[in-house]
Amino acid sequence: MSAVFQPDLLVGKVALVTGGGTGIGLTIARALGQVGAEVVLAARNTERLAKAADGLAADGIKASWTALNIRDADQVSQVVDEVVERQGGVDILVNNAGGQFPVKAEELSPNGWRSVVDLNLNGTFYVTSAAGRHMIARGSGGTVLSVVFNTQEHPIPGNVHSAAARAGVMQMTRTLAVEWAQFGITVNAIGPLFLSEAAQAAYGDEVAALVAGRTPMQRWATPQEMGAWAVVLCSPVASYVTGLMVPLDGGNRLTSGLAWRGTPVLPE
Repeated sequence: MSAVFQPDLLVGKVALVTGGGTGIGLTIARALGQVGAEVVLAARNTERLAKAADGLAADGIKASWTALNIRDADQVSQVVDEVVERQGGVDILVNNAGGQFPVKAEELSPNGWRSVVDLNLNGTFYVTSAAGRHMIARGSGGTVLSVVFNTQEHPIPGNVHSAAARAGVMQMTRTLAVEWAQFGITVNAIGPLFLSEAAQAAYGDEVAALVAGRTPMQRWATPQEMGAWAVVLCSPVASYVTGLMVPLDGGNRLTSGLAWRGTPVLPE
């Protein structure tokens, strides 16, 4: 990453990354750290967080971690306050924490619906609101970057709960981009077609291969590509860019969901 960007691009910036212990969140945290940002990883699994922070520190990245359940609004406010007090502020917020499970809509329980929407939509708002208040009060701007998926543009069988929540996050992104522009806060999103461990476990090798094969570029996004765009959108390069979703999907969205038609996403 440092070979592409100046290694001091984000020096002096503090980045709070939810869901930062593994997968996409850790990939983004590493990319931000490689260009000078101090990263704070937040998630529920403290064992993974500690391991991730140690790994980043071993690579020369200033990293720490804090336990956080983003579905708990009171805990979110407390943790963000603690990060602000300890690190001096939050300059960059990366909303990555989320989750879903494949299920047919007619078999989705009310509890299952609430669980996913509460995590992917409500939790994202709680963290964004808490961090945003500090950014506004400090008066020096800031950056919010949310991770979404192409489910908010095209229907994917078995993802009605997540699709609805992610679409809400995108509309929240656009609305806050308008509301918070006056404070110098940019609010954007990336939509990576990225084969994380969680996605691999949820859909299996067959579906993973089919999705890649039916994507125009015939593959999934690489960690380097995803990290690079996160750096761009969180850096001064994008200071005049807000309300944008960058689809890191190799053209998958242009197939109008074709990658999923006839694909055995859900068990019979």
